[in-house]
Amino acid sequence: MHGPLPLIQIGAVLFGLALLGRLAQRFGLSPIPLYLLGGLAFGHGGIVKLDASEEFLALSSEIGVVLLLVMLGLEYSADELLSNLRRAAPAGLLDGVLNALPGAALGLLLGWGPVAALALAGITWVSSSGVIAKIMGDLGRLGNRETPAILSILVIEDLAMAFYLPVLTALLAGGSLDTSVVTVSVAVVTVIAVLFVATRYGRTVSTLVAADHRESLLLGVLGLTVLVAGLAQALQVSAAVGAFLVGIAISGQVAHHATQLLEPLRDLFAAVFFVFFGITTNPVDIPPVLLPALGLAVVTMATKVVTGYLAAKRAGIGALGRWRAGFTLVPRGEFSIVIAGLAVTVAAPEIGPLATAYVLITVLCGPFLARIPDAAWFRRLIRPRPVTVPQ
Repeated sequence: MHGPLPLIQIGAVLFGLALLGRLAQRFGLSPIPLYLLGGLAFGHGGIVKLDASEEFLALSSEIGVVLLLVMLGLEYSADELLSNLRRAAPAGLLDGVLNALPGAALGLLLGWGPVAALALAGITWVSSSGVIAKIMGDLGRLGNRETPAILSILVIEDLAMAFYLPVLTALLAGGSLDTSVVTVSVAVVTVIAVLFVATRYGRTVSTLVAADHRESLLLGVLGLTVLVAGLAQALQVSAAVGAFLVGIAISGQVAHHATQLLEPLRDLFAAVFFVFFGITTNPVDIPPVLLPALGLAVVTMATKVVTGYLAAKRAGIGALGRWRAGFTLVPRGEFSIVIAGLAVTVAAPEIGPLATAYVLITVLCGPFLARIPDAAWFRRLIRPRPVTVPQ
């Protein structure tokens, strides 16, 4: 028996998350920055340290990552992923180049080494699907013409993460060059094999977990997800990628019902995940990296705007829709924190504070920047000026 203290701390954390979520909703913001700030306040170097419940929070945060990624995978079928990959590959490639390079360059300039630079490249590359979906829903843009272009970028980023995360995990594991090559090769082959199973035998996987009872369906999907995530982690593929691939393999009505059942659990454990990342980051370490984080945020918010603008232009969207697509893609969130969590204990401890500050800046700025194209002054600014012909 651990006594009452862990229960008291866990209850206080969950109740605090509820209050923070309501506060964010009141101001039309994503709750992610408030969860991170809450973790900073009650972690190492914060106001109160939650020693007694840290083990529970650590395990819950791992489950949170798994649920975030399986829910992301449930949104797409394997055929949709491959179709999006073929159609939007040029835009996805441009997205990777424009947004990953600034992070990699900063990592090298700070002297953190190539592996840390690779981790920082991923942190600046991937937009937050969750925050962006909330922004589009709040602004009533889900049916807009530019929305498919935005979703195509997000889908390609998610699929790219299925290969990026195993490579990063293998490199972070260290070892000799031969060992790293073998580990990366095994990870990539495993991902390709699981994608093959998802595309060819997705219906079989869906049938395996399908059930008439909600309880059986929930246990089946959750059990399979956690099992595959654990096996993937054992193969140095990353538990997050394993969960993402399970989500892709489940399709049809099974995926629809599973999404409804898992959504509350995802929100709960994802909130704990962000809080735990904040807890493991010492607030004292943030001021020294605040200026680099701010500079990196400014540069990569601009590159995301360019990415979205060009992707929407390629899709034949008008000028206003192009700007909407660009500004909407600005926030980083889930994947950035996942990558930082993988790298912080191995590559460079400074990545944690830098990633926290960086995500806070982009998530706070994102909802405000997304509203810019709807402002009257901006519409006047981009409106074509009439050409006057000399008399």
